[in-house]
Amino acid sequence: MVGSALFALGSVPGFGQLVGADTVNLCYFVGAWFFTGAGFIQLVRSATPAELESSMPGSAVRAEWLSAATQSVGTILFNISTTSALFAHTVAGERHLVWSPDAGGSIAFLISGAVAFVAYSRSAGSGVDLRSRDWWSVLVNWVGCVAFGVSAVGAFVARDGVTADAVAANAGTFVGALCFLVASAIVLPGARNR
Repeated sequence: MVGSALFALGSVPGFGQLVGADTVNLCYFVGAWFFTGAGFIQLVRSATPAELESSMPGSAVRAEWLSAATQSVGTILFNISTTSALFAHTVAGERHLVWSPDAGGSIAFLISGAVAFVAYSRSAGSGVDLRSRDWWSVLVNWVGCVAFGVSAVGAFVARDGVTADAVAANAGTFVGALCFLVASAIVLPGARNR
């Protein structure tokens, strides 16, 4: 939730003009480390990567583990991107060191979000359950993943150094961060007791 809050703060409309790009990049940098910590905890809590298949010999990768592992890869790519944003001051650096890992992290998040639906369906025994906090968390998380994908497309840096669509990049980050914040809040242990 802390990482989401920092990404949301960094992308609040007008915040960058008020505090400057260095402060915004610092918000993203610190927020990315919180994302990575949460991703690692989720990966550890998802247990073993494989499960034995009773219908056939061998094993299969568990969807819950695969979702957490893919998300963890995405968070590491965001660490690379946000760290590079603090130091890359050339167009080539922005394209290679900032945008490329950002786009890769967004793709990893999209894959993770899609696999999370499979994991939920397998664990709950159903696809859609409007009464389930877990289902809503998966759905809101998926919307956040899509918003981060939109942000990555908008943040593409052309050869002349111009961002493809700064509004889409900023709005996608803001909406995605809010979605990740809400998805996390939905499944907080205290929220389950309400």
